[in-house]
Amino acid sequence: MSFDALLPAFVTLFVIIDPIGLAPVFLALTKDMTAPHRRVVAVRAVLVAAVILMIFGLAGQAVLDLFGISMAAFRIAGGALLFLTALDMLFERRKQRRESQSEASVLDPADDPSVFPLAMPLISGPGAMATMILLMGGADEVVGKLAIVGVMVAVLVCVFAFFLAAGALGRYLKDTGINVVTRLLGMLLAALAIQFMIDGLAQTGLFG
Repeated sequence: MSFDALLPAFVTLFVIIDPIGLAPVFLALTKDMTAPHRRVVAVRAVLVAAVILMIFGLAGQAVLDLFGISMAAFRIAGGALLFLTALDMLFERRKQRRESQSEASVLDPADDPSVFPLAMPLISGPGAMATMILLMGGADEVVGKLAIVGVMVAVLVCVFAFFLAAGALGRYLKDTGINVVTRLLGMLLAALAIQFMIDGLAQTGLFG
């Protein structure tokens, strides 16, 4: 796959996982932990999320075939799901949901939030799973699929980096800055979601 093909894949997965938006949630979940413990939680969360996304990326097509769902139909459905996620980002509904999902872990610092809610559903949520199936389904060759896996790893490295920098990020961006960045990413995701639906409709052959 060329760089021109990989860049949209990276942007799509980056926006749907939203490492910037996850950073303050990670900070809240680990606020009573030491720096080494925080790093362990970050590593475990990213690794578990990687396994989950890999499974969906590799086996997702087999599941679609089992239920007789075409890739065109899944592209349209996946685009619709991404569009709803974009609306959540634009209107702050996703932030509220993340805060409510993380509330139980915040109440008890002894809990390990790496698997839940960090790895799932915050990092590898339904939108990210659907995106991996779409991206892997669009890669015809083994090299292309490996490139998509590389894109996933690159995005998760960004997640890990933002987790480690969560403290500094919170001090510099503050709530207003994070809200601005999240809304910009939401606009970009909405456009990418529409493109997914257009591609799916084109694959059906309904419009010539």
